[in-house]
Amino acid sequence: MDDPSEDNSAPLGLTFPCEFPVKAMGPNHDDFETLVVGIVHKHIADPAASQIQRKMSSGGRFRSVTVIINAESRAQLDAIYLELNAQEQVVMVL
Repeated sequence: MDDPSEDNSAPLGLTFPCEFPVKAMGPNHDDFETLVVGIVHKHIADPAASQIQRKMSSGGRFRSVTVIINAESRAQLDAIYLELNAQEQVVMVL
């Protein structure tokens, strides 16, 4: 049987490689953005090719950080999401 980690397709019609936004939400602190971007960049081949978007909540207590990457596989995305979700500061990952 084939190794599922080598599957280049995923639910919702994704075919790898593809552009993919990784979004995390947490407290409105500069170190939160540094944390999120650092984790995502550990898992991608060309961090300089990523795009970063930031947005504050209407009350200013929270911020979201979106890193748009060129995702190579489902396993890569799973690793990013697992590491982000393991962080105490991360409230939600989309």
